Amino acid sequence: MLEIRGLRKAFGPHPVLHHIDLTLRPGTLHGLVGANGAGKTTLLHCLYGLHTDYAGTVRETTGLSLRQHTGLLPYEPYFYPRITGREYVEFCLQARGRPVPDLTGWNYLLELPLDQYAEEYSAGMKKKLALLALLVQNFRYLILDEPFNGLDLSTNLLVMEVLRRLREQGVGILLTSHLLGSLTELCDEITVLAEGRVLRHYPATHFGQLQADLLDTLHQQKLAHLRQLLPDV
Repeated sequence: MLEIRGLRKAFGPHPVLHHIDLTLRPGTLHGLVGANGAGKTTLLHCLYGLHTDYAGTVRETTGLSLRQHTGLLPYEPYFYPRITGREYVEFCLQARGRPVPDLTGWNYLLELPLDQYAEEYSAGMKKKLALLALLVQNFRYLILDEPFNGLDLSTNLLVMEVLRRLREQGVGILLTSHLLGSLTELCDEITVLAEGRVLRHYPATHFGQLQADLLDTLHQQKLAHLRQLLPDV
């Protein structure tokens, strides 16, 4: 499993993460929620190794190489100019020394114009292309930053089903999303971050409290003001 213990990260004099503890087990879906600036993306980048100047430990407990066995879907995938969708997937595989499989099966699901330039794709298509490059690699762990961002309703539902089936096959998945309903429907547990700290880990049995707790944590003063504007009947 992937284990984070005592993780602390700062940018210059500004601390961003404060003593984060988190565990991602194979065959589970673990959600990560928090307001913008809570440290979610920084945490994912530390876990994947894009940031290395942090304190604390990040490790795979059986000794596997994190980078070799983990795929990252960034919030905003980057594509080189004048590279087609197909060439992007081939590049990702070749960079890891992996053979390029037939993409027909996966692309039947995602419906991408693989022979068009990726820079011409819509935001949702770019997200699907980056996801396609992960799905064909059989990773043991996936780290997904806002995987539903930009997707239409039908694709959103399809991706959720893909993630469920990957979990059934033993893949450990850590994902962030502003769509709380998607996380509570999918995940086995959810961790709430606020100002770079873990507020609480919620098992699925406590998801019913999550929305009320988040409202109270993030908007306590505004909720009091709202009650003045719209008093209880």
